[in-house]
Amino acid sequence: MRNGDTRVRGIAARAGGWSARHRWAAVGIWVLFVVLAMGLGSAAGRVDVKDSDQLKGETHTAAKIVEDAGIEEPASESVLIQAKDAGTKATDAGFRSAVADVVEAVEGTGEATDVTSPYDTGTISKDGRSVLVQFDMRGASDTAGERVEPVLNAVEGVQKEHAELRIEEIGGASMMKTFDDAFGEDFKRAEISAVPVAFGILLIAFGALVAALVPVALAVTAIIATMGLMGIVSHVMPMSDTANSVMLLVGLAVGVDYCLFYLRREREEREAGRDAQTALRIAAATSGRAIVVSGVTVCVAMAGMLFTGLAEFEAMGLASLMVVAVAMVGSVTVLPALLSLLGERVEKGRVPFLHRAKRRANGNGNGKGNGESRFWGAVLKVVLARPAIALVIAAGTLLAISAPALGMKTQNLTLDQEFGDSLPIVGTYNRVNDAFPGGSEPAEVVVKADDINAADVKAALADFRTEAVGSGASLGPVDIKVHDAQNVAFVYVPLVGGSDQDKAEKSLTLLRDTVRPDTLGKVDGVQAPITGQVAGSADFNEQLVGSVTPVFAFVVVFAFLLMLLSFRSLTIAITSIVLNLLSVAAAYGILVGVFQHGWGASLVGAEGVGAIITWLPLFLFVILFGLSMDYHVFVVSRIREARLRGLTTTDAIRHGVVTTAGVVTSAAVIMVAVFAIFGTLSMQSMKQMGVGLAAAVLIDATIIRGVLLPAVMALLGERNWYLPKWMNRLPDLTHDESAEALAPPQPPAVEGEKVGV
Repeated sequence: MRNGDTRVRGIAARAGGWSARHRWAAVGIWVLFVVLAMGLGSAAGRVDVKDSDQLKGETHTAAKIVEDAGIEEPASESVLIQAKDAGTKATDAGFRSAVADVVEAVEGTGEATDVTSPYDTGTISKDGRSVLVQFDMRGASDTAGERVEPVLNAVEGVQKEHAELRIEEIGGASMMKTFDDAFGEDFKRAEISAVPVAFGILLIAFGALVAALVPVALAVTAIIATMGLMGIVSHVMPMSDTANSVMLLVGLAVGVDYCLFYLRREREEREAGRDAQTALRIAAATSGRAIVVSGVTVCVAMAGMLFTGLAEFEAMGLASLMVVAVAMVGSVTVLPALLSLLGERVEKGRVPFLHRAKRRANGNGNGKGNGESRFWGAVLKVVLARPAIALVIAAGTLLAISAPALGMKTQNLTLDQEFGDSLPIVGTYNRVNDAFPGGSEPAEVVVKADDINAADVKAALADFRTEAVGSGASLGPVDIKVHDAQNVAFVYVPLVGGSDQDKAEKSLTLLRDTVRPDTLGKVDGVQAPITGQVAGSADFNEQLVGSVTPVFAFVVVFAFLLMLLSFRSLTIAITSIVLNLLSVAAAYGILVGVFQHGWGASLVGAEGVGAIITWLPLFLFVILFGLSMDYHVFVVSRIREARLRGLTTTDAIRHGVVTTAGVVTSAAVIMVAVFAIFGTLSMQSMKQMGVGLAAAVLIDATIIRGVLLPAVMALLGERNWYLPKWMNRLPDLTHDESAEALAPPQPPAVEGEKVGV
């Protein structure tokens, strides 16, 4: 392995040098960028993903027909009236009186329209004990939850007058309100608490208020700027609230990490006796370069979401990509300027007891100098003494953890899976589905014809209604609503299977492949796409499965190329990909074990879920593959740097791992803490995301980086730096070494000037 040119080169080194020399200009440009991005984004407004763009296939076609027709589908609601004992029937006088009271109370609110009696529509259960009063909310469906409270109060009032019956409301508007009330504040608290949690951990890590504030400030300003950019970009590619939440999580994680890497290296060099200017140059050439490589790799991974063809995923991918790019640029430009401006003042606001402990530890609280970790030093001593045994044990452990992933079951979670019994409305949902299978979430057939009232179209609609029940796909009643002016009809079909997703999908397939072709399909010029919750889930799954291969191939191939060009080593590129895939597989195994098989589910409040939310595996793969590169690039860069200084590969591995252990541990603790906050939410989909991310980062920062990586590199020896001769023509993006970085550090001139981390 050759040292090569020792000149300061590369964009990170040049950017850091310029910023340190023009510090006020660099800070001013960054502030101006953040203000302009936020201002322009606010002025432009954010365009959110439309229903018609959410999915492809029939769901997309149906939404497009409705959108083009200018029809605003209202939020539909139902009131379940059910006898509490087997002897009471819907035909009883008292039962009829309760139904009449419900109809009158709902109409009296002025918020409902098209209120129908079950005795007119036939929405009476087979056992005669349950009926549904159905109606639509006035106004736009997306804001119906804000107007449904008077109706809920009216229904509750009727319940008090008829204690012998169960009277409860469910529907799009009531569920929207329930979820907003129960979890809206929950989400806000989780997002808001992420920042102080990160700050608290940084305060412990650095022992100084100013040093802890710098990474948080840079991460927050990067997030603010990206929010503005999202508004501008949304006019080309629509965004969403989900994309905003993911952007905040990713932005906080990488923004703090990048600053942590840079700041710790700069402080380490100052502790070693370098002057402030030299320490900054070295940090720019080493940690700055690692940040750029890591950031570009994460951006590539996030870009993989753009290949799904799913609007929500595309929005999340683009938002994440932007915040990583902004945080990366900020870390290699404004951060050197801030450190140059602050100088020794970065140590202001020291935590007295913590600071003394850290000074005794010379920067890491472990009692060793040069930023080395005593704990990881002990681990490395064992690993490097018996690398083959360490490899077998660590890899075997992770493979065992990954094994449950082979039986992963994915599906869109039903209401009872998502929320368990934490909300009363879940019980209502189950009772409606028991009495009227599929009635709470019916399939919706959107019928478009040249003349919706033509005789052959009417006959086909009637035949469809009959065949839907006759084929066994539905138990009825099948409801038809016609919009004469737009020549569109909506057919609502309760699917046999109800909340059982697998059975409901079989009913949907029967409707799409048999009932529709035999009825509506025989009329020329008629479109009849079938949508609804079950159809949307099926279409989403089909599209997601089709996108797995291109997303996987794109992320893996480009990450491999970036590692190859950045380290000029075929071996490093291959081992990087394998180790990252292993950490993702382990995260999958933990998810399946906890949420599907229920192992330790009570510890995280995940009893009885039985499946993984459909979108999570691909989402986790992209996010984790990107984020895990943070640590990998940082550690391997330090190992390569030590090797360039002339250390043997074994000594370089030990030096690289133990000197980066402190910063990797701090960064991992922050990520795990932030992700774990989302693991405490009541929604199982968010809980799964939080637990999966936290577990993967923890595994990645410990077993992968602390045991597997050094064991593999120790076994490979000099083959770590292998590059075939024919690959020498590839672009050289190797370490931005500086002469100072290669030279051994000199002892500090004045002992009192040492800086504790």
